[in-house]
Amino acid sequence: MKQNPDQTRRRTITNITLIGAIVNCLLTIAKISAGIVGLSAALVADGIHSLSDLVSDFIVILFVGISSKEKDQGHNYGHGKYETLATLLVSLLLMAVGVKLCYNGVDAIIGYLNGESLEVPGIIALYMAGISIIAKEILYQITACVGKNVQSQVVIANAWHHRTDAISSIGSAIGIGGAIFLGNQWVILDPIAACVISVFIFIIAIKMAATAISELMEASLSAQEQEEIVNLIGSIEGIEGVHNLKTRRNGQSVIVDVHVVVNPKLTVETAHEMTTHAEELIYQRFGAASQIFIHVEPDHNAR
Repeated sequence: MKQNPDQTRRRTITNITLIGAIVNCLLTIAKISAGIVGLSAALVADGIHSLSDLVSDFIVILFVGISSKEKDQGHNYGHGKYETLATLLVSLLLMAVGVKLCYNGVDAIIGYLNGESLEVPGIIALYMAGISIIAKEILYQITACVGKNVQSQVVIANAWHHRTDAISSIGSAIGIGGAIFLGNQWVILDPIAACVISVFIFIIAIKMAATAISELMEASLSAQEQEEIVNLIGSIEGIEGVHNLKTRRNGQSVIVDVHVVVNPKLTVETAHEMTTHAEELIYQRFGAASQIFIHVEPDHNAR
């Protein structure tokens, strides 16, 4: 029995996200524990970041499930925007993580400058940071690959959530290593690393949010993509003009609404064959989930 492509896509996304959730759960416990035992504020903050990754995994699973629902009377174009909304939620979660990390780091730095002592992190914290870097970068590569294959922005966003955790762990390793091997006077590197990490996280989150908001506001495809569509349709013999092109994204699908001009002497069947060919070309370029609406107009200048 042939599987529904949407269900196959949903299953693929759910599987990779569940793998990420398991890894994040283990890393959250391991990093927070190692950070407490190893006296590393950066690693504890890093563990909290992994916890936020776990939350984003559940957001992805929930919203992708909703977006995979079939079209219904209340959603004639499908439920794809739920996937875009999930991308926005993941990015907002990343922003919150960035702000929290920065606040904790600045608070520790101010305390240190005011005479408060900071503990030198233990070697266990450095080992745990190294394990986290390797695990999360592998998870990023696998998740990003799946996201591109299934054309899911929220999976790609979640992959970047994994990578920010890897970046966070790199910063932690630098801060912890500096504090351990360079002496007590460099112990401040630990909270400084947490602050630097937070800036990178926040920048990535802003970019993700901007893309998601753009799609939710019905932004058109890029000028290059729209030009591609016009060229694809215009390449079909018998189509004499392409105009009034309107495009937007709806989750994984691309919605295309366009008018084409043909000779008025053509039969309805011939014009239909032309538009079917045009649809096939757009499907090949933008995926089978694309939603295409082509309106045929007669060329009034034809003789």
